[in-house]
Amino acid sequence: MKTFDTIHIVKGRKFLFKVESSQDLSDFIKYENLRFEIWGDPRDSLAGVRNLGVENYFHDGSNCLIGVYVEDDDGKFEEDEAHLVGFAYGYVGVKDKNLGFRDVENIIFYSQYVGVRKDYQNYKVGVLIKEFQKKVVWDLYGLAIITCTYDPLVGVNAYRNIHLLRMSVSEYCVSRYQGFEGNLNRADVPSDRLAILWDLREKGLPADYDLKKLVESHRFVVHAEFGDVAGKNGPLRTELATSANLDVDDVHLLIEVPFDFYKILQETDVPDESVRRIPLDWRMETRKAFQELLGRGYRVLDFNYLKTEERIRDFYIMKSPS
Repeated sequence: MKTFDTIHIVKGRKFLFKVESSQDLSDFIKYENLRFEIWGDPRDSLAGVRNLGVENYFHDGSNCLIGVYVEDDDGKFEEDEAHLVGFAYGYVGVKDKNLGFRDVENIIFYSQYVGVRKDYQNYKVGVLIKEFQKKVVWDLYGLAIITCTYDPLVGVNAYRNIHLLRMSVSEYCVSRYQGFEGNLNRADVPSDRLAILWDLREKGLPADYDLKKLVESHRFVVHAEFGDVAGKNGPLRTELATSANLDVDDVHLLIEVPFDFYKILQETDVPDESVRRIPLDWRMETRKAFQELLGRGYRVLDFNYLKTEERIRDFYIMKSPS
C-alpha cells in the first residue's frame, strides 16, 4: 500500500508526518497521552486503545490517526511518545443519515481532533497536519469532503480553517459539547462550535474585500472594547464584547472576536462574577450575531486580522446573499 510519510522543515527543525498503521496496540497509547496533555479533560477521551488499533483503516475499520514526530538530536526520527508533537484523528461518516452509505457523495470524513504540543505551536504544524490529512483522505479514502467543528472565538483556528484552507461554514452549533473543562474550555462557558466543510476538489479563491475600510466604516455587529480587571495572575487589560447590533445591514459586516480567547478563559477564572462572565459575554453576543446573520442568508466570507499600533484585531467578514 502507498506510503504517505512526508518530511517538512520549519524554522530549521525537521518533522515527520505519517499515517499510523502499527499492528502493536501499545503504539496507540501515546496519542491519548498527548491528547490529555493538550486538552487536559479526562472526561473527553479518544476511543480506547484497542478500538484505536482495531478500528484503524489498516486493520478492520475506517478511522485514521496521523502522527507528527520531531527529529531527535542526532537528526533521526524516533516514533515514540517523547518525539510525538502533534496528531490528528478522524473517521468516515455520512452527511444525510437517511441516505447513509448508499451514495458515495454522501460519505464524508469527520476530523475530530487536531492537536499540537504547546512547545511546537509556533511551527505551523497545525496547518501542515490539515494539508497532510487532505492528501490522505483524498488519496487513501477517495473522499472529497472533510468536516469538523471548532470554537468560533478561537482566532488561530478560524484563520487556519477559513482563511488559509478556505473551508466553508455550514452551521452554528449551540452547546455542541456539554460540560467541557480542561486547559482549553470552561464548564460555565457553553461549548458553541462552527461546523465547517472542506471540499477537497475546490481550490478556494481569496475573498475580495478591504478589511481596513470595513473597520474604518464601523461595519460591526460585535466589536471589542478594552477594560482593566483583576485577572487570575494579576491586573489584566482585556477585550470586552459589545452588545450585538442585530439591526445593522450591509453587503459586508464584521464580527470581531478576541485575539486570544484561551488566555481570557484562563485569566478570568476567578470568583468575581463581573470578571468571570467576560468569556460568557463573548459567547452569548457572538452567538446572537452568527445566528442572526446566518439566518438572514449571510455567509462567512473570510476570517482575517488587522494590525494596529496597539494590538492585533481578529474579524469574521460576513457577506450578504445579494
